[in-house]
Amino acid sequence: MGDDEAKLLTGKTQQLYSVYASILTSIDEKLLSFSEQEWHQFIALDDMQEIAFNLNERRENAKDKLPGDKEKLIQALGVDGYHAWGNLYNTIVGRMKVEIEENGETKGYSVGQASNKLSSSDRNFRQHVFQQIEKAFDGEAELFGNTLNHLAGFRLQTYEARGWDEVLKEPLQINRMKKETLDAMWDTITKNKDYFVKYMERKAELLGIDKLAMYDVSAPLSEKVEEVSYDDAADMIVEQFNTVSPKMANFAQMAFDKEWIEAENRPGKRPGGFCTSFPISEQSRIFMTYDGSASNVATLAHELGHAYHQHVMNDLPQMSQRYAMNVAETASTFAEMIIADATVKQAKTKEAQIQLLDDKLNRAIAFFMNIHARFLFETSFYEERKKGIVSVPRLNELMVNAQKEAYCEALSEYSPSFWASKLHFHITGVPFYNFPYTFGYLFSMGIYAKAAEGAEGFEDRYIDLLRDTGRLEVEELAKKHLDVDLTQPEFWQKAIDIVKEDVDTFMELTK
Repeated sequence: MGDDEAKLLTGKTQQLYSVYASILTSIDEKLLSFSEQEWHQFIALDDMQEIAFNLNERRENAKDKLPGDKEKLIQALGVDGYHAWGNLYNTIVGRMKVEIEENGETKGYSVGQASNKLSSSDRNFRQHVFQQIEKAFDGEAELFGNTLNHLAGFRLQTYEARGWDEVLKEPLQINRMKKETLDAMWDTITKNKDYFVKYMERKAELLGIDKLAMYDVSAPLSEKVEEVSYDDAADMIVEQFNTVSPKMANFAQMAFDKEWIEAENRPGKRPGGFCTSFPISEQSRIFMTYDGSASNVATLAHELGHAYHQHVMNDLPQMSQRYAMNVAETASTFAEMIIADATVKQAKTKEAQIQLLDDKLNRAIAFFMNIHARFLFETSFYEERKKGIVSVPRLNELMVNAQKEAYCEALSEYSPSFWASKLHFHITGVPFYNFPYTFGYLFSMGIYAKAAEGAEGFEDRYIDLLRDTGRLEVEELAKKHLDVDLTQPEFWQKAIDIVKEDVDTFMELTK
């Protein structure tokens, strides 16, 4: 974050992306110029068969947008307008320091390093870290309020110019997903939340408190939190991937051997992890801050899942490699689940089993409640933003209201500044960077259930599904490979029932 040359290169890539987007708009204009008869003749050509879905998709989406010259102007203005607000956010977070008192000494940590300290088994220390992170983001709240309001304003102005009156239109379009599917998913989750509240109440009891606070939700239950070295984590991931998919295990081993993962725990790194891929070299790179916690092992497996997804698509036409965010989270979450299940089964003591099962359920709470809070916040924020700038106190209020609803008012303390501290709200590439995670989690549950059956040929069928993620709507993908209807609650309920089995085991073990 302190590398000035890197910042210049970031600016350069965004300018290049604007040029690239402009070229794609020119292509869209060409696609729109075909008559219906010409179009059907064109996509019937042998050379077009592999990308027929993608061409049809571009043409249909282009019909929904402004004339090409206006779309190009929006893209050009976005470099120093829309995307600049996202860059500003990253710059501010990159230079922030969170002051934490530890062992009688106060030290400044990057946001990423401070966030990792929330996994401490000492509740007083966790509360201190949480409060210091909140304080740090409160101190920059005015600037973050500007970034959020202005990038949202740019989006809404663009939507209005195109004649779009629904803020979910773009994220659903990007995710190749129907509104009925999104509604079915959230409705089914909401109907099952009481089950997960019971787990949270039991966890509070085990921690010796009346109610969990936001900083307790993912807290370890044992003071003996075993740290896993990076090398041990790598060995375990490769070994467990091999039980499900030898090809995925071989890929992970290659990624470790070739050092595609930047995991060093050092200052100046932003929080979170991500995987990015390079189509010409057919390589991927993973970024995270590894500190040995169970959640870090899960993150490492998660990002390797992303990299593997790209790896199996490298030989496809470029247009067919552009898979949506919701299915992008499928391979990553599937990889994460392999590791989480394995660690629980391999636990040597009851205490370790409870701790690892709790860590596994923490992710379920994140997908069912934390992500839901983000979705509820963005939905209400965009409605208010249509009327004008939303103040910082109101953003705090909207955030707490969303968290209370999503967590069924089961927490004693919430995070008012979460809208500022969560990078995803300030990402310009994709609006509503939340529900795809929950979709991917539950969708991968369905795939994981198939893997657990041990049916012959699973590995190849799984690869076929991943390869289709860039050339099918998600509803069609699910029908073709899993024979399920995503617009109906049955699939979602079956996936949630798998997670509920973990709750049952946890409740039994902690009687």
